[in-house]
Amino acid sequence: MQLFTKLFSAIDSSTKTNDKVEAMVLYFKIAPEKDITWAVALLCGRRPKRLIKTSTLKELAIQQAAIPQWLFDECYQTVGDLAETISLLIKAVPKSEMVSLTSLMDEYLALTSDNEKLKFTLFYWGHLIAEELFVFNKIITGGFRVGVSQALVIKALAKTFQFTENHIAHCLMGNWLPQSTNIIQVLKNETNADVSKPYPFYLAYSLDVDFETLGNINSWQIERKFDGIRGQLIIRNNEVFVWSRGEELVTDKFPEFKELPKFLPNGLVLDGEILPVLNNQLLPFALLQQRLGRKNVSKKMMAEIPLTLMCYDILEYNGEDIRQKPLIERRKLLEQIITQQSFLKLSDLVECNAWEKLDSLRNEAKQLGCEGLMLKKKESVYEVGRRRGNWWKWKVEPYTVDAILIYAQTGHGRRANLYTDYTFAIWDEGNLVPFTKAYSGLTDKEILEVDAWIKKNTREKFGPVRSVNAELVFEIAFEGIQLSPRHKSGIALRFPRISRWRKDKPKEEADTKQDLLNLLNSVSTSK
Repeated sequence: MQLFTKLFSAIDSSTKTNDKVEAMVLYFKIAPEKDITWAVALLCGRRPKRLIKTSTLKELAIQQAAIPQWLFDECYQTVGDLAETISLLIKAVPKSEMVSLTSLMDEYLALTSDNEKLKFTLFYWGHLIAEELFVFNKIITGGFRVGVSQALVIKALAKTFQFTENHIAHCLMGNWLPQSTNIIQVLKNETNADVSKPYPFYLAYSLDVDFETLGNINSWQIERKFDGIRGQLIIRNNEVFVWSRGEELVTDKFPEFKELPKFLPNGLVLDGEILPVLNNQLLPFALLQQRLGRKNVSKKMMAEIPLTLMCYDILEYNGEDIRQKPLIERRKLLEQIITQQSFLKLSDLVECNAWEKLDSLRNEAKQLGCEGLMLKKKESVYEVGRRRGNWWKWKVEPYTVDAILIYAQTGHGRRANLYTDYTFAIWDEGNLVPFTKAYSGLTDKEILEVDAWIKKNTREKFGPVRSVNAELVFEIAFEGIQLSPRHKSGIALRFPRISRWRKDKPKEEADTKQDLLNLLNSVSTSK
């Protein structure tokens, strides 16, 4: 636990990528294999399920700190993080209990009764120094995060164990469990015969270069960018598996795909977008969300919102990894496999012989229910993670609406003392109606300026939330719009974010609910 805490502190205290990688390399060289396995799992976001209720931890912390609940609540609101709040309030010991990360995690996962959980928590609260106490609390509250991406963890593992980064990225996919394996088995792909294991996804960068730097347009494969759920469909041992881009096995969400092994060969991995399609027409993304929100999908819902995998790549064929073959070859093979299979469609290619014509094709996207265009170098291999140069996404301009800030809430972690989460309203027959929330899009300087304004213009306080004078106008960008009975305004936005602060616009000129209804009508009519 001491070594892992030092690693956590080294990562958390630096903003330099190389420092973080070197800290992980040092840890991987000196820590026991099982501890490394758990460390990799935690760093990559494979946090164990929270076994102890938040309410229980709060009650214990109040008792241990010997303070009233209102004072604990005030501290929590100020700090913004439960694990850190408890760590600051509980008196740490000067010398810690010698315990390995593995033994602590094994003990944690074995907890069953409330009494065991109580004893476990109180024991370590009374035997860990301050830094270890903080990391321990992060783990048991289910909020363990530290400033490294999985790509950096992979880079550090590659430097330590002399495997390629692509190999490690693939080995870390799938359902391996840190409590039942070790890091060497994982990296040698010896964890088990996991036939469901997907490949790391290749992600495109947003287009930010001039077309002339891309060379001849005929060297590029152009497709529509669909608005669905990115997934890999895997067929091995006559079984079907579906993985989301977030590395979640979601096969049960898509029962229509279970018959595909009857029509497709074994040893096949397809990459594509899961979309709601009825009678060859794309349905709104909101309907796909409806299906995903159901624990059990009825036959009626499957009929009303049928799903399709829009296939645009093939990563494995006859059990062979073909990611290193050029895209143009993978596309030919994909065209042979995806004929008229039920629940599978082949992503159509967009024909264009000149860069100057591409913008008009991109602008057709919204009428087609798409987000824009994908540009892929025909000679490109299927890489790992987000890479610049060979795959680009070129999205259409988002919709926008001018709205008024009416509520603000404090953020978390380093932004716990800043108001960074905002609720916006639009006019409806002379009244302001809340319709969306947004928390991204402002610069650090703007956040500080808005925060200072909020503190001076607060009307009421509701815990961490403040209502403010309805004066500031912001332009909100979003990707889609739909009717929603769950929202007071009757309207819901997809991917709302702040695009700019409209200091030039008085509140009276903010948009109205009717403006959004008109937009919704025009979007629906154009599809």
